[in-house]
Amino acid sequence: MPTIDPRMDAYIASAAAFAQPLLTQLRAWVHEACPEVVETIKWNMPHFTYCGRNFIHMGAFKRHVGLGLWHGEVRDTPREPGQAMGNFGRISQVADLPSRREMLRLIRSGMAAIEAGAKGPGAERKRTPKPPPEVPAELAQALAADAAAATFFETLPPSARREYTDWIVEAKRDDTRERRIAQTVEQLAEGKRRYWKMRQPC
Repeated sequence: MPTIDPRMDAYIASAAAFAQPLLTQLRAWVHEACPEVVETIKWNMPHFTYCGRNFIHMGAFKRHVGLGLWHGEVRDTPREPGQAMGNFGRISQVADLPSRREMLRLIRSGMAAIEAGAKGPGAERKRTPKPPPEVPAELAQALAADAAAATFFETLPPSARREYTDWIVEAKRDDTRERRIAQTVEQLAEGKRRYWKMRQPC
């Protein structure tokens, strides 16, 4: 049995008049193709999950509806620059939708992919972590003279260290560079990150 989420009813009811029948039709096709689907709202948009995996999402915009299938045949369809969210471009009328038969086939291909253990979009994308930042010699010398600052600096993740080192390296004048090094050491000694003021609670 499907799991219905009343928030999806509310989402469809609040959508523009042109979008309501489109969202309702898409929702019906998803349930027809996948009786075990679970409805939910994620990122403020209707989503459907299957076997605990994100499966399909749809969203209403001012002049179009977007539809995305996370798995199956259409998942890796190339997207044109500036194309709307999802795999089917801007859907603004019933004629823009695939046929019922085609949509059911595509949904079921996504179900089969999930059952076969397929990974989600972007899962194969390997991210190469940035190396730790190179500490400018002047900063290293200043840190060597302040144990508290040096200790806190070593506890920071590479991204937080880079905020300081980039700020220093970007200085175009020697006096600006010296001032930034002094401020860096002072803040580090107080246990503060580069943008500590922006991290304070409201």
